[in-house]
Amino acid sequence: MSRVYIDRVYLSVSVSMGKLAVLSLAVVALAVFIGERLVTLRHVALSYRELTQNYLPNCHIIKGIECGSEDITIIDDGLAFLSTGVKAPGLPFCSDDPGKIYTLNLLDSEPKIKALSIKGDFDQDTFNPHGISVYTDDKDGAIYLFVINHPRGNSQVEIFEFVKDEHALKYIKTIKHELLHSVNDIVAVGTESFYATNDHYFSNEILKIVENFLTLPWCDVIYYSPETVQVVADGFLLANGINLSLDKRYLYVSDVLKHSVVVLEIKKNTVLSRVKEIDVGSLADNIELDRESGDLWIGCHPNGFKFMLGDPNDPPGSEVIKIENIHSEKPRVTQVYSDNGSVIIASSVAAPYRRKVLIGTVYHKVLLCDRK
Repeated sequence: MSRVYIDRVYLSVSVSMGKLAVLSLAVVALAVFIGERLVTLRHVALSYRELTQNYLPNCHIIKGIECGSEDITIIDDGLAFLSTGVKAPGLPFCSDDPGKIYTLNLLDSEPKIKALSIKGDFDQDTFNPHGISVYTDDKDGAIYLFVINHPRGNSQVEIFEFVKDEHALKYIKTIKHELLHSVNDIVAVGTESFYATNDHYFSNEILKIVENFLTLPWCDVIYYSPETVQVVADGFLLANGINLSLDKRYLYVSDVLKHSVVVLEIKKNTVLSRVKEIDVGSLADNIELDRESGDLWIGCHPNGFKFMLGDPNDPPGSEVIKIENIHSEKPRVTQVYSDNGSVIIASSVAAPYRRKVLIGTVYHKVLLCDRK
């Protein structure tokens, strides 16, 4: 056997061994990376949390809603608007029927839901309502309802006028824009202007999964008006609920995966400046404002792992967090309600009104309680 042949065989084996070593290192590195990501995701999802029950007094389920009320907002006269039946990829839903908007008068001795009819050239068969906001026009008192809608998985904003005498919504217009690509919640600041949160940077569902897996802080807040559309705040891990302060100087945005609420100051050019970030110890969803005190009431997911799994035998719980004196040096964060899923599953909003609070869920029931 020639020396040249032996050298070639040795070289070939060495190259093969080198490639195998590189491949082995790559596999190990990938395994370590995936392991680290899974540990991180379980941490940010608060998968270790188990709740003890902390109930509010005189709670009862509102009859007629079985498929969730993801967002709720209440106007000054006690009329609550409820967004129901949202369907989102990867989350449970209990009906293929289109979503609806209901009202509930909290001043009634026995509040009952009532569906709003929709008038005008609007496709109700694909209605998939998500976040909502109400704007009252100071000029004529007209009430406008802004609704995040996801027909066939898309993202757009619907504007309706509330016709009280007919208990109906009159369709005004649909707003679509490339910056409104994964809209979650909205707060109206004019008859056609609003701030809205994108809960993902990507609109493709596979890329959304990658984005969550890598915990990329790429979510943002959009300002929209007929004259301008722009990103006014970014850097959120998962931007979700949004609301406006009583004096209209500040926006509050929930950053779900950071377990926090971010306070943003509104500048004259509509760009937002970060003021502070408040830890709430839970996965904060929608934010509602107490008109009397300015306190924030937040529907939360105490365990995101259970929320995503949606196991009926081990259901996700519900939690309501309140933030008092949010602009002080030491805001007070308190848990005002918690349940392990035996009463309501996957709370997403808590809307206060006088001595009552209405707690909505993503895909379950609605609970009305007295405040302590």
